[in-house]
Amino acid sequence: MSAANASTFMAFDFGTKRTGVAIGNRMLGTAQPQATITAIGDARFVQIAQRLKDWQPDALVIGVPYHPDGAPHENTVRAQKFGRQLRGRFGLPVFEVDERYSTTEALSMGAKDADAASACIILEQFLRNLPP
Repeated sequence: MSAANASTFMAFDFGTKRTGVAIGNRMLGTAQPQATITAIGDARFVQIAQRLKDWQPDALVIGVPYHPDGAPHENTVRAQKFGRQLRGRFGLPVFEVDERYSTTEALSMGAKDADAASACIILEQFLRNLPP
C-alpha cells in the first residue's frame, strides 16, 4: 500500500526510554496525541500491538532524527531499525519523516508530553506532504 492509498496513520517518535504516539488521518490532516509508551524491548511492541488493534491504522509513520546538517547519528540508526521492526512484526507500510527539531518545537509549544506532541508534529508534517 502506498501513502496515497492510506487514510489513517499512526506515528511514533521513537526513543530508547519513551516512544511518543499519535493517530491521524488524511481527510482532516491533523494528528491527536496518544499516551506515550514507556516500556522498552518486547513490552514496547506489546503496547504498540494493542494500539494498532484499537485504532486499525492503514500505515505507520516514524520520525527519524538527524544532525542539523542532515548527517545521520546513532539515534538515526536506532529509529530506522525500529521502523524495520514495526514493518516486520505488524506487516504495515512504514514511512519515515525527518524529525529534526520536533521535540524542541513541542517543548516551545508548552507540551506536557513532549514525546506525544512530537509524534503529532511528525505525523502532521507527513500528512501535509501527501499528494491530494
